[in-house]
Amino acid sequence: MQVIYRVQAMSRDIEARARAIAVEQSVEMPPHALRNRRVSDHILGRVENIVADGPQHHRVTIGLSMETTGFEAGQLMNMLFGNSSLHPDMELIDVDFPPSAADAFGGPRFGIEGLREQVHAGLRPLTCTALKPQGSTIDELARLAGNFAAAGIDIIKDDHGLADQASAPFDTRVCAIQRAVTAANRATGRHSLYAPSLTGGPRRQLAQLQSARDAGVGAILLAPMISGLGALQELTAEGLPILAHPALAGAGRIRMPLLLGKLFRLSGADAVIYPNHGGRFSFSPDLCHDLADTLRAPWPGIAASIPVPAGGMNPERVDELVDFYGRDVMLLIGGALLEAEDVAAAARSFVDRVAAMEART
Repeated sequence: MQVIYRVQAMSRDIEARARAIAVEQSVEMPPHALRNRRVSDHILGRVENIVADGPQHHRVTIGLSMETTGFEAGQLMNMLFGNSSLHPDMELIDVDFPPSAADAFGGPRFGIEGLREQVHAGLRPLTCTALKPQGSTIDELARLAGNFAAAGIDIIKDDHGLADQASAPFDTRVCAIQRAVTAANRATGRHSLYAPSLTGGPRRQLAQLQSARDAGVGAILLAPMISGLGALQELTAEGLPILAHPALAGAGRIRMPLLLGKLFRLSGADAVIYPNHGGRFSFSPDLCHDLADTLRAPWPGIAASIPVPAGGMNPERVDELVDFYGRDVMLLIGGALLEAEDVAAAARSFVDRVAAMEART
């Protein structure tokens, strides 16, 4: 795999610095001390290219062996940027993966088309909302979910702040919310999915997953930068669509199209949430466009993930968002529905507005 970093360094120093990065991200020992010829020839990182990229900055391409990742997403992150992330003057820009990565990681189990089938969406954009705020009672959250499902919102996810708090313990909350969604689906003939948020360490997540399965949920939400990309990769085998939340993704120096677009997708995220331009966060239109393109770009052996622009969106922007992203998008509107005097009516209006987009796509 070809890994691209942006490194701050003087021109006279960059070659030595690049060699040091190649060593640090591979064998992590003096190359002259290597006594195994195979390690020297196939495992030791190689400097492939160095080009200037602004004053005292360079783009450095390092060739690293896919073998070193063990084809496990957490170890992949380690080999791409583990030790080097501790250098404040470096940024991970991009990775060019060999075909073996797709074969081993597999990517999303459902992807855009699989999600469309799950919710019977046809050709229109998908809809999504969030259950909030944390601190609400189980009855309040279940009633809200029932209203959203009755309105026909495709995916009703936990707010990522919902965990296993005393106000709404995970097991009882998930059962109550799923009952409300199921009842609404039966009454309307729709196919809304509820996606509870899995949190905690491996044992807690496995217990939550089993509880969610027992309740009959149709999807799950995970924050891969908190739980680990390894957890995301393993959860794809559980047969449920996965929405990936971007919490903590801004804590490191990894370019967003690579992290949220390429690495989340490779690790199995069917849908990837990110801040849309013009909302509560500072993502630009160009960055949002790049993210969506990376999630949906052709990648042999890897299904396309659906982009989920979010973060302060409102129903009045539906036309604009569809013009910007096209039909292969999931529109996540949360707080703007909750602030409405009649939440159920606002949810129905949102669904109707998106449904009207099918004729335009």
